[in-house]
Order: sequence, then structure tokens, then C-alpha cells
Amino acid sequence: MTDLFQEPDDATPLDPSERDDLKQSWITHRRDLNEAEQENIVKGAAWARRSRGTNPADILSEDFAKTLHRRMFGDVWKWAGTYRRTERNIGIEAYRIPAEVPAMFDDIRYWVEHKTFPPDEIAVRLHHRLVAIHPFPNGNGRHARLMADLLIERLGGQPFSWGGGSLADIGTLRRGYVTALQAADSHDIRALLAFARS
Repeated sequence: MTDLFQEPDDATPLDPSERDDLKQSWITHRRDLNEAEQENIVKGAAWARRSRGTNPADILSEDFAKTLHRRMFGDVWKWAGTYRRTERNIGIEAYRIPAEVPAMFDDIRYWVEHKTFPPDEIAVRLHHRLVAIHPFPNGNGRHARLMADLLIERLGGQPFSWGGGSLADIGTLRRGYVTALQAADSHDIRALLAFARS
């Protein structure tokens, strides 16, 4: 069980109390956890695509974001769909999350309504803002990518490819993703836009 909670250096480590919230006792290795989470994510994505309309506003809310996270990770983690209460190596202070997430969705709805940016850029900026806030104990990148895919679909575009591989594995693809996120942190969204469509 030693490798169960091993994370890449650039990933968000779980707090020991959050590790205790693993629901499935059969999960004893990292590969088991990855498999269980991926199966749950597929179910969450299917729910999101069949249960919501085509209006972007249908998904641009705190309630939807929390429900989607719960649908993506709720078979695996008790804390799924709830905001983190502990500090991380990334993201804002935990106490700011309940105010920042609704403010972010206000911005995104404004951008959609007023066509402030092209559709791809709006969706990628949503992704970046969610990752920067890092509202949940874990799964933030996967949740943010699905939120961006759902938004671009509602804006008439195709889902993003996000490099066309698994970002869970340490390697060139993940390093490219993290580098693009870091550039966006410095207000240069171009690399993240290119990565999303690569």
C-alpha cells in the first residue's frame, strides 16, 4: 500500500484526513485508484452530457461544478463535491474558495454573453481559473478539463484533446501541460490554448 498515495511532484498531495475518506477497501495500489477514478470520471462525464441542456449558463454555476465533481469522484472519495478545507501547494487559501468560485462563474458568464474572447479561449480560461483556485481536495485538473470540454461543446465547438494522452503519468505530456498552466499563471494563455488543441 506504500504507492497508493504517491503523487507526481507537481500534483496536489492529499491531507492524511482526506486519505482516510477512500470508500473502496479493494483499492490498495495506485493503479487500482487510477482505474477506479477513471471509471467514475467516465460515469460523471456521461451524466453531465445527458442531463444538462445546451445553454452554457446551465453549467456555469457553483452548484453544477460541485455536483459534477461529486459525479466524477463520488464512488471513490467521501469528500467528492465538497470544497477543500486544507491548504495546498497550489491554489488559493481554502477560506477564499466559497467566494472565488461564484465570482469566477460570474466572469465566465459575462465573457460568454458579451463574446469577450473567442469560444476556445473562454473555455480554456475557465479551465485555468478552476485549476488556479483548486477548490477540491483532489481531481481539480481532471474536473477543470471536463468543465472546459462541456463549455466548448455548448459554445458550438468540439471537446479539447488536451495533448491526446494521459496527463496522470509523469512524462513529456504532463510537463507540457504544467508548463502551459504556469505560462497562463503569468497571464500568457497562448501555450495553454495550443496545448488544449494539440
